[in-house]
Amino acid sequence: MSILAMVGSLRAGSYNRQLAEVAVKHAPDGATMGDRAGIQLSGIKRTIRTGDGVSLSVREYGSRDAAHTIVLLHGLCLNKDSWQIQIGHLRRHFGDGIRIISYDHRGHGDSGAAPMHTYHIDRLAADLADLLVALGVTGPLTLAGHSMGGMVALAYLGRPAGQRPVQTHGLILVATAAGKLAERGLGQLLAGPVPDIFYELATHAPHAVADRVLRTLARPLGGALVRYGGYGTASRHAQVEVSAATVNATPLATKAGFLRALRHYDQYRTLSSITATAVVISGGMDRLTPPSHAHDLARGIPGAMRMHRPAAGHMLLDEAPQVISNAIVDVVSGHRTGEMKRRVPRDYGTPVSRQPLASRTRKRAGV
Repeated sequence: MSILAMVGSLRAGSYNRQLAEVAVKHAPDGATMGDRAGIQLSGIKRTIRTGDGVSLSVREYGSRDAAHTIVLLHGLCLNKDSWQIQIGHLRRHFGDGIRIISYDHRGHGDSGAAPMHTYHIDRLAADLADLLVALGVTGPLTLAGHSMGGMVALAYLGRPAGQRPVQTHGLILVATAAGKLAERGLGQLLAGPVPDIFYELATHAPHAVADRVLRTLARPLGGALVRYGGYGTASRHAQVEVSAATVNATPLATKAGFLRALRHYDQYRTLSSITATAVVISGGMDRLTPPSHAHDLARGIPGAMRMHRPAAGHMLLDEAPQVISNAIVDVVSGHRTGEMKRRVPRDYGTPVSRQPLASRTRKRAGV
């Protein structure tokens, strides 16, 4: 059975076990089949409810009494399983010494659907705040966000202090932006009529008609965006197929709601006030959030470090998994040792177990 054929059996909003098995089979460099399978079967599954009553599907790893918590935020039309490789790396490095939380945004994966007017970044930031309270997170805290997940992290940091239940000590921003999405790369499609057409169809047309039209339009478009904009020259065909399948499995109302909302997303005003240790990671072949967005982030966030992989695209979690994992390890370890603000990242392409923290100050990664 082909990957896309398997996706045809998916219920909207549910990540099929068969797709997870495909991800195991085609695990990229840095993660073996055993890694993926072990990760998939470990962790504690929970469900929490947001302030407006939407159920969020959560998976936790490590002890609630751990000295540091990492929250992993996935991108649009993806789900919490997109972080599986990094979770494996972090678990091997820290064991139960840290707490890892991954979850599906509203309208994604195994989380509940919500009214379309709530599909915007500020509401996702409120969901993150609700989750931190519901799970009893008190800090220290590191947020790691890919694509839309990075936008959620920035929107959380842009909330008034009284609406941020936990102070953020570390921030990993992967293939993301502070705004101006409709001005650059494939994001310029957001400035056209397509998002409004999708939204109006999903909102007002009879369900059967809207579903048929939107699937006809969105399925080839989603696959093309993943293939053309998501991956760089170092990707495997199987990785592209798995990501395209996940995108196509996302409910159509979710796509329509968030695509229109992204046009208005803007957190540039937040950047200068961020006090967390920040690492910004970009891919040179990323056409969805081109590297100029990473340049703006690194320039706007005080003391931010920028890592750039010229041959990688938007799906850096798959294409450069160790780079992401090592950045998280450095930020968490730096907080533990008081070295958080040292602008001396190591070679992030080398596995963390082969470079102890003491040696990291002697290496500088390419920018």
